[in-house]
Amino acid sequence: MKRFNRFMYPPWLRTCRAIAAQFCIPFCIFQGIRTILLPTTFDVLLLAVLILIATAIYLEII
Repeated sequence: MKRFNRFMYPPWLRTCRAIAAQFCIPFCIFQGIRTILLPTTFDVLLLAVLILIATAIYLEII
């Protein structure tokens, strides 16, 4: 399996990743508060996806 180097990404993709890294944690916090106050299936799934994206960015998987 080929290992990807994040510095070989196109500049626009690196910009999108940096923007996502800045906004992912605040969105997770907001969605967590919203899920605690008014839990719906959509809110729980959205929170799970946001947490997975934040973890992937933190561990530099994407």
